[in-house]
Amino acid sequence: MPVTPRRCGRATGLAHGDRGVRVAGAERHLGSAATDRPFTKDGFECRPPRAHRISGAPLGSGPRMPNTVPMTQRVELATVMDRLAVNDLVTEYAVAVDDGEWAAYRGLFTSDGRADYRSAGGIEGDAERVAAWLAESLDLFAMRQHLIVNRQVRFGILEHDTGDTARVRADYLNPMRFAGPGGSAAPDLVCGGRYEFGVLRTTDGWRLRGVVVEEKWRRLPTSGPGAP
Repeated sequence: MPVTPRRCGRATGLAHGDRGVRVAGAERHLGSAATDRPFTKDGFECRPPRAHRISGAPLGSGPRMPNTVPMTQRVELATVMDRLAVNDLVTEYAVAVDDGEWAAYRGLFTSDGRADYRSAGGIEGDAERVAAWLAESLDLFAMRQHLIVNRQVRFGILEHDTGDTARVRADYLNPMRFAGPGGSAAPDLVCGGRYEFGVLRTTDGWRLRGVVVEEKWRRLPTSGPGAP
């Protein structure tokens, strides 16, 4: 009468070595095809344990899945890029005024942007009107050099989206020299104060929504057109 092999609940007589598994006196190398076949021992049908491959590579060394940069890093990068763009906008403003590029000056403002130069003896109005006044007033000076320093940028919230607006507070030093033949290269008039820029993100990038000049001091020439 044939004996039906009984299935064992656990393998017996297994001794683990450095490179393989000893099964009932026979060497079976882990990972080989032979280890997948059952065998009979003392009337029991047994199956050797399966080998598990363990990689020696350190965790995190595999290829990175796309779009897995942490959200905080993406937000920080966007903030840095916005800060650089706002800083460039202020620089472009200073260059446009110094070089008399009034079309470029108007292009830095939003459609409803305004500027206020009343503390420096000027006017307040929309960018078009203020640009015309600046072109006429500054024509007296052959040399103009805005130095806008100590810039503090603060981002705000518009329509529940952080980063749509910004405010920039900065100090300025503005030496100017009157137009005319000959004369010294030294400036005839120097003034200083503070700017308050209101900035808005638009589809064309960051633009000026408001500019307020607070003149704090002025050194007048001792002779010439501007002398007291």
